[in-house]
Amino acid sequence: MAKPLRSTQASSLSGMVKVPGDKSISHRALMFGAMALGETVVEGLLEGEDVLCTAAAMRALGAEVVREEGAEGRWRLWGRGVGGLSEPAGVLDMGNSGTAARLLMGLVSSHPFTSFFTGDASLCSRPMKRVAEPLSRMGAQFVTRSGGRLPLAVMGTASPLPITYELPVASAQVKSAILLAGLNTPGETTVIEPHPTRDHSETMLRHFGAEVAVEHLANGGRSITVKGFPELKGRDVKVPADPSSAAFPAVAALLVPGSRITLQNVGTNPLRFGVFETLKEMGADIQVVNPRVEGGEPVADIIVAYSELTGIDVPEDRAPSMIDEYPVLAVAAAFAKGTTRMFGLSELRVKESDRLAATARGLAACGVSVEEEGDTLIVHGTGKAPRGGATIAVNLDHRIAMAFLVLGMGAEEAVTVDDAAAIETSFPGFADLMNGLGAKIGAGQ
Repeated sequence: MAKPLRSTQASSLSGMVKVPGDKSISHRALMFGAMALGETVVEGLLEGEDVLCTAAAMRALGAEVVREEGAEGRWRLWGRGVGGLSEPAGVLDMGNSGTAARLLMGLVSSHPFTSFFTGDASLCSRPMKRVAEPLSRMGAQFVTRSGGRLPLAVMGTASPLPITYELPVASAQVKSAILLAGLNTPGETTVIEPHPTRDHSETMLRHFGAEVAVEHLANGGRSITVKGFPELKGRDVKVPADPSSAAFPAVAALLVPGSRITLQNVGTNPLRFGVFETLKEMGADIQVVNPRVEGGEPVADIIVAYSELTGIDVPEDRAPSMIDEYPVLAVAAAFAKGTTRMFGLSELRVKESDRLAATARGLAACGVSVEEEGDTLIVHGTGKAPRGGATIAVNLDHRIAMAFLVLGMGAEEAVTVDDAAAIETSFPGFADLMNGLGAKIGAGQ
């Protein structure tokens, strides 16, 4: 059943809030804990549908995964050791999560059994060939639908081969899949990325005891090498609040006059923080306070106040650090004075939907002047609130749904998203949280 939501212009937003745990780190905490010996305790785990699919998959692969009753976001795992996963009895359903599907494909590819993967309609439309191709070089075999899509079968190899693989396009998911396969592979497995991507896999692998070497290259890229057969040991993991999720209330506060909010315990990893740096370049009043390190990841509190924004050019090399935030950044650009050009957005074409096209269509429907030029998105802001008044087809994409609900908070007329159910995959309770700050989100028609 579709779940439409309607967002009406808010008067102001205020308060302190902690958004859900980081989705990327939550997935990895469950996977790495399942490969470690002994007990892993995870605090602050995102309990959205995507991550719950990963938890179910790790149980199916032989790990013991338990949610601690009465303690939201606290989970315990007892892992099987590197190479100790067992053949799943059924199909691994990854729901809407490309991260879960691609990383787990890497994990099982170096185990001598066959795994079957599926997902929802959105995930089954997304390409998996760019993961299958390097894993095939390591010895795994794949049977997929046309175009390398799910449902698919991974026939793991008993004799995986280490490789050095240069990514054609910077992708943390593809990088991580290869590194995970390399854990159960003799020798050294190396991934070369053209631009630095989020490094949660490297950071957390070290935390669990793996040997990971990172070399910064002269061309601005990085070379990441993992040594095979480490003895991973159970660890405590604290999951910070997700900066991708924090971007939605942050942009809302920037757009609604009189707003001032504090976002607590947000991950500030430089390879994930691009949207906040970009917003500051646009003139946003954003203060990062109380910086600290928790569980190996930098975190801080972020104070955001209403600001008059100015259009800027956002360079292509920033895309890996904010790839999930472009829809809500485009909403901010719609309120800014002048033109914002966002370059190098090819990766948006293969997300839960074609996010580049979906963002452009939605903005145009709300009265914003917008252009797509190849992989560049150009938004012409007037410095005033756009008209709004549209119903947006989100096509199972949680970030498109949240971005246009944010637009409705500042637009002249209410904005409706046709189905907000997908928001639960990454931001459970989004509408209630925003309404607690002063938003006006209710059931749509």
